[in-house]
Order: sequence, then structure tokens, then C-alpha cells
Amino acid sequence: MNIAVYPGTFDPITNGHFDLIERGSRLFDKVVIAISASPGKNPALALETRITLAREITSGLGNVAVIGFSGLLTDMMDEQGARIILRGLRAASDFEYELQLANMYRAQAPELESVFLTPAVENSYISSTIVREIAKLGGDITGLVHPRVAETLKSQYHT
Repeated sequence: MNIAVYPGTFDPITNGHFDLIERGSRLFDKVVIAISASPGKNPALALETRITLAREITSGLGNVAVIGFSGLLTDMMDEQGARIILRGLRAASDFEYELQLANMYRAQAPELESVFLTPAVENSYISSTIVREIAKLGGDITGLVHPRVAETLKSQYHT
């Protein structure tokens, strides 16, 4: 079974993330969305909120699972029986960082392979950071995230 893990903070999960998840679900037997606690990044949304949103948004994809984790990605992948790391590349500027990560993962666990997907053009400019900033300032994020995410961010920032 080809199990791919799509790791990230997903703070929040965006339409760009969903695009990659949906396409990954067609390429692999199973996709595990691995949401990192990432305390060093000081996420705006609690880990449980990020997990709940990802589960709601991907509920129609039968071969997608969502988990939270806080340790090494390579250890969690071993626990999941996964050998493929799924990552997205929005722009050339992402490539250098992603290549560095892929090489580091390979040094830790040579059996792992990183697979990169580019988002659909309409999602290529979306980032969680930009979505959070627009939401904080009361802007319209409806074209960038699922309605449940927009609702959650609105209540997070404007209650």
C-alpha cells in the first residue's frame, strides 16, 4: 500500500492544501494529513481545531486520514507505515527550502521519498500566513478557504 503523508501546520488549511490533498488521494492508496503541533510557530488555531477543520473538509475523500503529531516526522511516518512525503511547491522560492528538507529526511531515513505537487494556478498564491493576515484585518477570505475555515477564523479574530 502506497501511503503518503502530507505534513504541515495547516494554520489554517487552505484551498491550496485541499487541492494537493485531493490530487494526492488520486495518486496514492492513502493520504495522511499530519498536522504538526508546531508550538515554536505559535499557531493562531489550536491543534484540535486544525485537526477538526481538516477532517471536516476532507470527509468526502475516503482514503484520507487526519492526525496530529508533535515529534519527528520520520518517526511518525514509521508509525503510519508510510514511505512517501507529499509536499507542495507554490513558487521557485519554495524549492530551495523543500529540497533542503527532502535531503534531511533522506539522511534520517533513506527509505523515504519526497513527492512534490504544484497547486492549481488559482491556488498558487495562497498561503496560511496571508489568509490569517487578511482574516485578522476583517478581509474577505471566502475564495481562499473552505466556508468552515472562514467561519472559524472570523470567530477567532472578530468575536
